[in-house]
Amino acid sequence: MPSLIEDYALIGDTHSAALVSRNGSIDWLCLPRFDSPACFAALLGDDESGHWKIAPVEPVLGVSRRYRGDTLVLETDMTTASGTVRIVDAMFPRAGAHVVLRLVECLQGAVRMRSETRFRFDYGSIVPWVRRLDEHSVAAIAGPDSVTLWTTAPMEGHDMATYAEFSVSAGQSVPFSLTWRPSHEPAPAPQDIRRMISQTEAWWSDWMAGCTYDGQWQPAVRRSLITLKALTYAPTGGIVAAVTTSLPEHIGGVRNWDYRYCWLRDATITLLALLDAGFTSEATAWREWLLRAVAGDPSRVQIMYGVAGERRLPEYEVPWLPGYENSSPVRVGNAAVDQFQLDVYGEVLDALHVARVAVANRRNGAARDLFHAGIHAPEDNGRDDSWPLQTKLMDFLETGWRKSDEGIWEVRGPRRHFVHSKVMAWVAADRAVRGIVESGLPGPVERWSALRDEIHREVCARGFDSERNTFTQYYGSKELDAALLYMSLVGFLPATDPRVVGTVAAIERELMEDGFVLRYPTAEDGAVDGLPAGEGAFLACTFWLADNYALSGRVHEAQELFERLLALRNDVGLLAEEYDPKLGRMTGNFPQAFSHVPLVNTARTLTEALRGRPRSRADRAHPPGHFFG
Repeated sequence: MPSLIEDYALIGDTHSAALVSRNGSIDWLCLPRFDSPACFAALLGDDESGHWKIAPVEPVLGVSRRYRGDTLVLETDMTTASGTVRIVDAMFPRAGAHVVLRLVECLQGAVRMRSETRFRFDYGSIVPWVRRLDEHSVAAIAGPDSVTLWTTAPMEGHDMATYAEFSVSAGQSVPFSLTWRPSHEPAPAPQDIRRMISQTEAWWSDWMAGCTYDGQWQPAVRRSLITLKALTYAPTGGIVAAVTTSLPEHIGGVRNWDYRYCWLRDATITLLALLDAGFTSEATAWREWLLRAVAGDPSRVQIMYGVAGERRLPEYEVPWLPGYENSSPVRVGNAAVDQFQLDVYGEVLDALHVARVAVANRRNGAARDLFHAGIHAPEDNGRDDSWPLQTKLMDFLETGWRKSDEGIWEVRGPRRHFVHSKVMAWVAADRAVRGIVESGLPGPVERWSALRDEIHREVCARGFDSERNTFTQYYGSKELDAALLYMSLVGFLPATDPRVVGTVAAIERELMEDGFVLRYPTAEDGAVDGLPAGEGAFLACTFWLADNYALSGRVHEAQELFERLLALRNDVGLLAEEYDPKLGRMTGNFPQAFSHVPLVNTARTLTEALRGRPRSRADRAHPPGHFFG
């Protein structure tokens, strides 16, 4: 049986990732990409679905673990009656290498250890042919895939698994590595595992050295930024929503989706969090990924793509896996790829606007430095290569914003005129106008300004229930939607506007459960979204509520709520998509970008509020000034 979701830690190489449980078992690993078929899938089944466990033979009395500083190198200490061992886990972040590194170190006493590896390709459905290469390595091969397990410990195979039993005494260590390769290529040569772990640690430390975040809650923010970087597919710049598929939003339920793809919405908010912390190279890579992925008819922009920009992500079920704690079905692919979600246009134009302003500010800062140094700044026309795409998106939105859609929550019911979607259409028009006015880009500013005003008027007229003093989920409805909390964050209305204040109060009354925010009411008959009722509190929505508190002057309440959210993180600082207050445990895919991004954003918003200058996400994107000041 798999561990609790919160009992897993993440290791990754910016190509793929693995989940390691507190008991030393890697229960989820897809190679060579995030969306490749899993070779260890015990997370969604059992040990026979594939896993790799290294642990003491005798009972473990205590476990503690941590990451080494600002890295993705994991240390797990296990104490037994005879001693204490440390298992160091990492994935080597180098192009062309897909290597899981594990090092067993004895800290005290002497401990008998066992490594058990069950190779299972294609989500546990294929038992590969395993053969010994030499005294230190075995290879598992099936079809196009091959993995090579190397260790200095003696290995033997039985019961369709590979075992290694060995003893370590204080000061001794035993290395392991698992390397993926196409099955037609030769097996990799043995490598220095300790050196590769040191290089991995240095790689993450060097990357994190570029962080410019200077607010409060540094450890939580820095860990979230590292997690977001781990969700980035380095070869293309694409950003996945999570590293898992089918972890249930409700234990035993059917809301089990594949999140190993690049949602434009999730990727853009991830980009904004990284950009706001000083990581501009990720912004450049993501923009290039975006331009490649969405090339073509702007009316056919998809809500998600594969990590290399693939458009076809057909959804199918994997019947041989019972699902996490029997939460079936297990799904691969995502049928939501065919949905129309109006809000992604606003997210994309907002992200490109913020990136443009950040690059311009950096350029002006460099020019200012050169000016004060008496050096002439080089010629720079400040061209935004993504502007033609943005104008094409706006051409579509001039009429497309009137369409109904499936909305941010990807309802698998009828399309509606969701208020959040219309708000984000307003964001698209607003950012396009600001690009013309503030950055001097070409475009029909009067027409788009009029469009922006028209959308704003309609949302306030058709999306607001004056009797209840709240915005609603969609035009004409009485339902609430936690996505309405977003409107003050993107500048549609200030958090102090009476209509926003009323909406926050309504959400507090009707969508709060044990201090956390639900996305929306789920009727027992599935009337809202076409699915059976039941899911946890959506963590991003609770962060948005904290933002609204901070921006409206309720700073103490914002801090209390934020600290309550931070307390939900597991022992290594990770969050899933949702939290079930009744069960007191995490639910949904893990770790989730859509939880770690608002953690970063709320920390910044709350820091600024505590300093007496609260600013929304929209307020932070200041236009570039002349470098003469």
